[in-house]
Amino acid sequence: MIEGWRKSSYSGTTTACVEVKRAPGMVGIRDTKNRASGMLSLPSTAFSAFLAAVKSDRVR
Repeated sequence: MIEGWRKSSYSGTTTACVEVKRAPGMVGIRDTKNRASGMLSLPSTAFSAFLAAVKSDRVR
């Protein structure tokens, strides 16, 4: 089980947000509005590639 979830400081209290948690070799992602529904687990390298794509505006 992954503990220590965090969300962006840019997130508001009424907007759709996700939380992330880093663990050795992986990153967990979950919806703040429905935490009980589970999480998406990605290898750390895949999550890093996803963030790089978002930051470079390649993901829409």
